[in-house]
Amino acid sequence: MLLALLCLHGQAWADTVDASDYDAFWLWSGVRPQPALANAKTLYIIQGQVDGPRRAGDPQARMIAQGMAIPRLSSGEVWVTYRAHTLDWSEDIYAILLAQLERWRRAGNPVVGVQIDFDAQTRHLDRYAAFLADLRQRLPRHYRLSITGLLDWGSNGDPAALNRLKDVIDEVVMQTYQGRRSIAEHHRYLPGISRLQLPYRIGLVQGGEWQAAKYLEDSPWFRGYVVFLLNPQS
Repeated sequence: MLLALLCLHGQAWADTVDASDYDAFWLWSGVRPQPALANAKTLYIIQGQVDGPRRAGDPQARMIAQGMAIPRLSSGEVWVTYRAHTLDWSEDIYAILLAQLERWRRAGNPVVGVQIDFDAQTRHLDRYAAFLADLRQRLPRHYRLSITGLLDWGSNGDPAALNRLKDVIDEVVMQTYQGRRSIAEHHRYLPGISRLQLPYRIGLVQGGEWQAAKYLEDSPWFRGYVVFLLNPQS
């Protein structure tokens, strides 16, 4: 009962997400450097977007380059991140991804893996799991695999499908926001996240709303937070 009341009224106690309180960040295209990055231990850096065919009859999906030029980072962990709008990847897309990973590694960056940012519908998690299993086989073994996840997965996802994800990914970052804003009443979904049986982080948006939930942080599967950085609004 107490947990239910906390979830029901948690939004009233929500704090504004201050990036300086965290040490893991998403860096998306066009976002300018911020002082909070001085404390960064983990960075998820966008490098491309996979789009479907532009029009009917186009042969295949395509990779659109995004994000910063390859930096030279000496510490922490870097995940090279790709936003996907389709799972129908051509061999060329896989080749581009693997070549980019190699360039980042040769530049001396502490690249630990790849993150796929794809909004898989809950009822299609089986298909997504199959895509990820195939990608896992293509990645060199020393790279880890991360994905973003939707809040609905924890509440309405098929437990068997979610367990299959655990067999192929190293973490899921559950997003509590859309665009520049926290999802309204996102606290209602948090008990579902606490039931996940795979390593997870919580994704927050800079300047959004969040109230830490101890029952999430106490889970043996909890791995911390990731903040999506934004440019300050004028």
